[in-house]
Amino acid sequence: MTTAASRARVAASWGAFRHPLFTVIWLATVVSNLGSWVSAAASGWLMTSLNPDPFVVSLIQVATNLPLFVLALPAGALTDIVDRRKLLLCSEVAVLASGVALALLVSSHLITPAGLLIMTALISAAAAIGAPPWQAVVSELVPRPDLPSAVSLNSLGINISRAIGPALGGLLVSAFGYGPPFWIDAFSNAGVIAALLSWRNRPKRPADLPPETLGSAIMLGLRHARYNPHLSATLVRTAAFFMFASAYWALLPLVARTQQSAGPGLYGSLLAAIGAGAIGGALVLPRLKERWGANQLVAWCTAGTAAATLLFALSRHPATSLAASLLGGVCWIGAVSSLSLSAQVALPEWVRGRGLAVHVTVIFGALSIGGLLWGELASATDVSTSLLIAAAGAALSVPLVRRWKLQTGLGVDFTPALNWPAPVTIHEVHGDRGPVLVTIEYRIDPANRARFLRALFRLAPERRRDGAYGWKVFEDPAVDGRFVEIFQAESWREHLRHHSRITRTDQLHEEALRWCMKGDAPRTTHLLQVLKPE
Repeated sequence: MTTAASRARVAASWGAFRHPLFTVIWLATVVSNLGSWVSAAASGWLMTSLNPDPFVVSLIQVATNLPLFVLALPAGALTDIVDRRKLLLCSEVAVLASGVALALLVSSHLITPAGLLIMTALISAAAAIGAPPWQAVVSELVPRPDLPSAVSLNSLGINISRAIGPALGGLLVSAFGYGPPFWIDAFSNAGVIAALLSWRNRPKRPADLPPETLGSAIMLGLRHARYNPHLSATLVRTAAFFMFASAYWALLPLVARTQQSAGPGLYGSLLAAIGAGAIGGALVLPRLKERWGANQLVAWCTAGTAAATLLFALSRHPATSLAASLLGGVCWIGAVSSLSLSAQVALPEWVRGRGLAVHVTVIFGALSIGGLLWGELASATDVSTSLLIAAAGAALSVPLVRRWKLQTGLGVDFTPALNWPAPVTIHEVHGDRGPVLVTIEYRIDPANRARFLRALFRLAPERRRDGAYGWKVFEDPAVDGRFVEIFQAESWREHLRHHSRITRTDQLHEEALRWCMKGDAPRTTHLLQVLKPE
């Protein structure tokens, strides 16, 4: 590769830093994440002092991850309904308040195993409300060409904090006790709050329709994820990676304490080594992505995670554990950044918060379930056996999930087509009235029947992911070449929203039907359910 091409690749990797707002928020979040990792190292080690049972220790990871699993989807729906900046501010203020409460309990020596788990879960719940909007606003901070750079740099920022924070946390615990790490974390997001207060995000164009209700938005987000093939493939690969990668995260405190009889300094060093490996991986990540592509890169990273987990299982010396941490960090950032970008490029703007929330739900659901599974297995057997089984599972998952491809949404044009005309009515229809039955009648050349049906059935997931349900196709046995497509919407207002969700790529798929038709354009009718009169 020429020097000029190499320079262009490096420039593209750091391209998101050309945008000042992204840079300011990135720096503030690095500091905030630094505080989180300082307290994470202290929490894990504190629990081994309060109760060293492997299952109880693994519950720290569960308490951290489970709220994100439970709350991510409602938070994602709110992300698409309310002002994202205000939602982020509420989340960060709640994180600060709950962090101060935990620091007070620890400093006052009033903390118990149950109290530590409850406060960890509360802080995580506050952070969970902010997780989907943080991911969603990336597309507002940088243009689409710089989105891969922004996603990679966000992962890099997290791992810079991870490289410094745990080691700092271990040193602080060794030198000053458990209180200082939690006080550092309590106020570490003050810069984020200041950045959000100074950010004046662009107001959205006033909507023609009122916002969706929370329950409807959540259900539609789940339906969209189910019928969006670009996102659903990403979710399968995400679950497969995080389920087995969760093992060494959940059991790492015990690797240091029981397998090597070490103190908090080694535990912090192992976490720091994971972060250092991730930083090193980020530096070579653009070249690896260019050489292998996202699918092969995630496969190699999963295999590398299996190898790192195996090293943790066999380790009886700090050097072996540090080597495993470095390898785990390299593989972690390679997989996480590739999976995150795959989710980002799979979504249109109207459902971005909910789609990313589903991705977050899968990540932290896998981490939570995995943490419980590997912790319980370690209690029933031992730490080494649990890690050996997780390593074998990670290795086996590589060929099993290969058929689900990543980043296929890069070639999709999600720009709204706005090609569906407004429904014609003779009187005003109340927005809540429904359900609505939509019928589209096609007249085709019978010679094109097979081609027409293949094109029409390709539209089914597009209809469903945009809010329709009950999709079916009927053929008229009395008129050769007459077909009727039907689907429903839960209300008149929801069907009007469907009109604005058709993308330019959807429009191309609809136009493919016209090659099979004869005569006029399809005839569309809208029918409203009539209730029995009282």
